[in-house]
Amino acid sequence: MTPFGRTLCAMITPFTPTGALDLEGARRLADHLVTGGCDGLVLSGTTGESPTTTDAEKSALITAVREAIGTRATIVAGIGTPDTAHTVGLARAAERAGADGLLVVAPYYSRPPQDAVEAHFLRIADSTGLPLALYDIPARTGTRIEPDTLLRLAEHPRIVAVKDCSYDFLSAQKLMSRTDLAYYAGCDEHNLALYAVGGAGCVSTVANVVPEHVRAVLDAFDAGETAHAARLQQRLIPLIEAVMAGGLPGTVTAKALLTTLGLPAGPVRPPLRPADAVTTDGLGALHRDLTGTG
Repeated sequence: MTPFGRTLCAMITPFTPTGALDLEGARRLADHLVTGGCDGLVLSGTTGESPTTTDAEKSALITAVREAIGTRATIVAGIGTPDTAHTVGLARAAERAGADGLLVVAPYYSRPPQDAVEAHFLRIADSTGLPLALYDIPARTGTRIEPDTLLRLAEHPRIVAVKDCSYDFLSAQKLMSRTDLAYYAGCDEHNLALYAVGGAGCVSTVANVVPEHVRAVLDAFDAGETAHAARLQQRLIPLIEAVMAGGLPGTVTAKALLTTLGLPAGPVRPPLRPADAVTTDGLGALHRDLTGTG
């Protein structure tokens, strides 16, 4: 089951040189990503710098991207906050702006117990008619969505998917076998592995810079060319490592590389800081090696 598509990009949020929201840049980048093979875009996630964008900016971004891509791809709006009432408000705003689904991260910082986490998600699921993907990333939130909690939440008709950054591959497989939840790899190094055991696809930061290569891995697997899919995934690993595990957030590295490629990106907002020239040059070299350009 792929409720939001199969190759989803966790899209960066383009800003102007002065740090304002760049809606025209967002339209251009969204069109580029969908043309390149993404059948879904996740807006205002971690990669989209959601902690530093306003509620109005989040809605405006959804509207602009919908104008650019029409019905060619789904839009999943990141709405997670540590405040249930605020998250409900963002969910309703995203629905009005034209989102197809919602990505809701576990409430962070306050570290609520599991019954409170469950109640948080249920209230959001009941607040709109949109389907939800739950985002399990305990390394950032401090709170795991425990497997038993996910089993209960899967009974809600609008809770349909999980973006999995738990690094608990066994639990992911057990939950896929016991529920109808669509599991999306949220860590690029797991894209093929999770897909091969029944995952729905991926939510990829690296797809910002090589959407066609991220999709090609899953295409090859679907075509029965499993060895070729593995080789394609392996070829991506140096860039995945540099973008996602090089000591800087993926937002910073993706924006640095997009700028090098002449695509809309702009600066990051504080407290994030831009990549230095050495990092940017290294990212560019890896991109050229992978794509055979330059």
